[in-house]
Amino acid sequence: MILTDTGPLVAALDAGDDAHEVCVAAMGRVSGPLVITWPVLTEAMYLLGERAGVAAQLRLGAMIEHGGVRLVELGQADLVRAVGLMKQYADTPMDFADASLVVVAERDRLPTVLTFDRRGFETYRVKAGRGHRALEVVP
Repeated sequence: MILTDTGPLVAALDAGDDAHEVCVAAMGRVSGPLVITWPVLTEAMYLLGERAGVAAQLRLGAMIEHGGVRLVELGQADLVRAVGLMKQYADTPMDFADASLVVVAERDRLPTVLTFDRRGFETYRVKAGRGHRALEVVP
């Protein structure tokens, strides 16, 4: 399983995207489902609709339905933590979708994120035991 940000998800589903081939290849090397949060899903559905139309949105829906993409739940405490992270990284900045992925990385101990936002995700730190660590960023 790998945390997946909006950009690579959209690029993989939009054949007209410049990064389409790179993202399809990167996702092909992942074992298990791509893990997303509902903020990532919302962004991806919006962008896919704008760029590639309803067919691309339906492909994302089918990926969720068939288990290739796993939508994880966010509870009240997760949302509070996400807002706290947005405040902490306001100078980076960190948007809500990114914050939700960092929260899930901490909570579910997922060490890797598929993203184009290398600068942001190499800056963000997740709680790990008594310390903090960076996430591994791909591609």
